[in-house]
Amino acid sequence: MNERIAYQDYPAGLLAGMRKTQDFIESSGLDHGLLELLYMRVSQINSCAYCMDMHYKKGLHYGETPLRLISVSAWRETPYYSEAEQAVLEFAETMTHMHAEAHTDGLHDRLRKHFTQQEIAILSLAVAQINSWNRLMRSFGAVPGNFKV
Repeated sequence: MNERIAYQDYPAGLLAGMRKTQDFIESSGLDHGLLELLYMRVSQINSCAYCMDMHYKKGLHYGETPLRLISVSAWRETPYYSEAEQAVLEFAETMTHMHAEAHTDGLHDRLRKHFTQQEIAILSLAVAQINSWNRLMRSFGAVPGNFKV
């Protein structure tokens, strides 16, 4: 794989803007392990190898197990994700694949059993943010395998 736009060639401010949003999400109080599961699942959907490498390593850093990280694409078939995690993963998948005519009322009802409205808003932003990261890294041709926590 060839990197199409090298890190040093990113436009000034691009990473700073993305990082500011990421810092807001990460300082929100949401569980970092939960966020890493969300990021891993969306990165799988978007086939972003760079982001899968990163979020696998970050997930381990935050205490996730290899089994839960690699199995997140089959979360419906496993017994080891909580109801709250399942609701977040379903929400992340739906938001990533969302069609214009889709509605998320039922998903919000399931999320409200475990999260406040403010937390749901931040989860929504987290899904949008990882989708943006995935698309940037895929477009730039970021090379996976070298991320360090």
